[in-house]
Amino acid sequence: MKKRKRILRGLTGVLYPRRCPLCGEILSRKEKLVCEPCAPLVRLIDEPFCMKCGKPLANPRQEYCRDCGKNGRYFDRGRAAFPYTGKIKKSILNMKLRNKRRNADFFSAAMTAVLKEELEHWEIDVIAPIPLHPKKRRCRGFNQAELLAVPLGEALKIPVIPDLLKKKEETSEQKELDRKSRQKNLKKAFKIGPYDVKLSRVLLVDDIFTTGSTVDAAAAVLKEAGAEAVFFLTACIGTEREDRTELVTGERHGKRKPDPDYDRHSGI
Repeated sequence: MKKRKRILRGLTGVLYPRRCPLCGEILSRKEKLVCEPCAPLVRLIDEPFCMKCGKPLANPRQEYCRDCGKNGRYFDRGRAAFPYTGKIKKSILNMKLRNKRRNADFFSAAMTAVLKEELEHWEIDVIAPIPLHPKKRRCRGFNQAELLAVPLGEALKIPVIPDLLKKKEETSEQKELDRKSRQKNLKKAFKIGPYDVKLSRVLLVDDIFTTGSTVDAAAAVLKEAGAEAVFFLTACIGTEREDRTELVTGERHGKRKPDPDYDRHSGI
């Protein structure tokens, strides 16, 4: 039986070799999550970052980003592993939109490292992935937030409840809306699912944090249900410069131009 399993693992490695989530190159045995050339690109967000949402800040004297400084938040605090830029951005979008589910291993490992820094202060009781509407989940075949949350919970021995929150209404694409429209769009989108644990200190997990409207709406529902504190952790978070460019030019909302760096073979 053991010999048979080894043979199957070997065949899987030949037919479906591990690839670097950032460039798509096949990984050698000694390369764990990314290839050596891409390793220098793997830099977790470090200070200075927003004390509320963890967004990178250019000014070390600044305590909060523009969004958190001028808007009240339902969530207590949050962090992200990477800025939503460059090859990291392409990789998370490939995972989400091009079915590159293996990329989740890389991102969940990075998120685990970030959460370890906060565990002592946050004292998380349970992890809940941000849900997709059932229709969207059926269409995509998976929930990217759940792909990130499950290995995170396993690594840190924290229970994960995939259906703690449910998406009861299909919402418009958030990236096409301004802040007020996002909040209105999400106001009644979430509901509490069936659960048999005490909601005390909850960690929400998602792939990308932009303005925070989605996480905030979910946090509001959890607090109404009795949660003492709600934190969040995402794989990526937008930068203030990127957010400003999108709002002023609408660059991200327009039609995508062909990407000369996109490799059809690797999906990156």
